[in-house]
Parts: sequence; structure tokens; C-alpha cells
Amino acid sequence: MPDIQLRELCEESFRLLKEAALDIELFLNSTTLDALVAKSGDMEQNQPYYRSFLSDLRFLLVHCEKVYENLGICLRRAQFREEMANDVLYQLYHTCVNNFYYPRGEVYEEDGRHSYTGSDAVVFQKEVVPELKELTLSLAKTFGYLRDELQFYETDYVTMKRVQEKSKATL
Repeated sequence: MPDIQLRELCEESFRLLKEAALDIELFLNSTTLDALVAKSGDMEQNQPYYRSFLSDLRFLLVHCEKVYENLGICLRRAQFREEMANDVLYQLYHTCVNNFYYPRGEVYEEDGRHSYTGSDAVVFQKEVVPELKELTLSLAKTFGYLRDELQFYETDYVTMKRVQEKSKATL
């Protein structure tokens, strides 16, 4: 990938991650587990679900902030380093995007048929409060876009790294 395209991808990813992290942080700072449970009703059934959901959001936020910080470092360097940019974009794909689509608590999942049906990509295990649903669906758009843009980093990047390692070993 040419340096200009790679830099533009880093800048776009930086911007999107910043927005996603701010949205998650704002939600987490203004919401409590008790408030979510109270809005949804049945405490016994919903408390473990919301606890897990909030835990997954905190976990995602930490990874988004870390990758966001690394992208910022990459973009601020006087000389744009392609190898560093590729490493950070790989990290973005494999931590942020994957942690969004495969939450540890399995509080939602992606419906693979959404592109055919026109419905939302995220299917919740239980009915959630509107604010949480809105946040999650908004994040799905952001991480869906990033996943589409960064598909290269799913397999091709690892293959490229292995080839580079083998060529270094033969020298």
C-alpha cells in the first residue's frame, strides 16, 4: 500500500477511534449498573447481563484508547514510518474490531445476514435500554467501516511479516 494511502487510512482510523472512545467513555461516565437495571426491570435476570455488557465496553474502551494513542504517535512523527503504521493498524483490527464483534461476555452477536436483510448487524441476547442500543449500533457502523477498510490486516499482513522474517533469516 503506498505511503499516502496508508497515512490517510491511519488518519481516518485515528479520527474514528477517537469518536468511538469518546462515545463509550461518555456513556460509561454517565451510566451506572443500577440505573440500567432499574430502567429495564427484572433485577435478577438483567443485572448479570448488564454487568457483563459494561465490562465489555470498558475492555473495548481500553483497547481503543491504546490503539488511538499509538496511531497518534505514528502520525506525529516527522518521518512517517510505514512499518509502524502497519503494526498499529494490525493491532487496531485484532484488538478493537475483534473485541467489538466478539465481546467476551457474548452480550450480543453479529447477524451475518444483515447485509441481505437491511436489518441491524447486532443482535442483542436480551432487550436493552435505548441508550445502550443506540451506542452499540453506532459503534457497529464505526467498527464495520474499520473492518472493511482493514481486512488486509486479517491475514495478508501476517503472511507479509512471515515472508519478511524468512528473508531476514536467509541473509
